[in-house]
Amino acid sequence: MEERKITFGEKLVGLSFNPSSNEKVDKAKKLFAEAADLLKEHILEVREKEGLTTMGADLFSHAIGEILNAQMCTVKVLTFVEE
Repeated sequence: MEERKITFGEKLVGLSFNPSSNEKVDKAKKLFAEAADLLKEHILEVREKEGLTTMGADLFSHAIGEILNAQMCTVKVLTFVEE
């Protein structure tokens, strides 16, 4: 049986890491992973067809960073417990 290869987005968001076993965390991480994978796929297409400019590379890097930041903050909200 062949294992499925983890995607760029799944690795980025740590899809398999959910110590709280919170279903909402799983769902949010999957959504953010999908967004990251969409951008990665697009940037690879651009690089192959037209070539990637410095601005394009910078925008991609920034967008990926923002996805990661949003994912982490979302997980924080979903797991936050008032004391």
